[in-house]
Amino acid sequence: MGFFRRAGEQEGAVPSADQQELSTLLLQGKDMIEQLAQAHASWGLGSADQWSLDQRTGLITWTFPDKTATAPAQILASYSPTSASWLWAWANEGVLPDMSRDAHRIRDWAETHGHRALAEPEVEADEQMADTLAALGVRATEATGFYRGAGSQSIVITTFGPVTLTAADGSTTTFSIDIG
Repeated sequence: MGFFRRAGEQEGAVPSADQQELSTLLLQGKDMIEQLAQAHASWGLGSADQWSLDQRTGLITWTFPDKTATAPAQILASYSPTSASWLWAWANEGVLPDMSRDAHRIRDWAETHGHRALAEPEVEADEQMADTLAALGVRATEATGFYRGAGSQSIVITTFGPVTLTAADGSTTTFSIDIG
């Protein structure tokens, strides 16, 4: 898998410890996304009438007929199926700096460990590659929530924290996951 080769490394070379670590992180990330989806489905993630992300407040909001759900969020990247590209949030001028802190953490880790594709601002990506990058991002940031928000041109890859559920009567509850 050429994407996971370190800078200057030959095709067919024995995987380095960093590559093996990256493969492990990928598997863990995919597992985390599955577990997070199952857990968050209990309050309705994936079935909202609409969603929005306010970069000024740092909150993602899902709207349902009987409630709203809000959570602090980070933007990891945007994926465009049309152009088959992945743009990290730290490289996207439309993303406020406070909303891309986690994306910066991923880039810094990638640079330290020589994983150039994870440190490039934009990479060619089909849906499978986008899923791979998202899984690595979720694992690297130890996210407790993950959402792929469809937009008009691209899919916003977002992580989020504890969810506040506000019922129509104004009562609130909090849903959080401890991945520790």
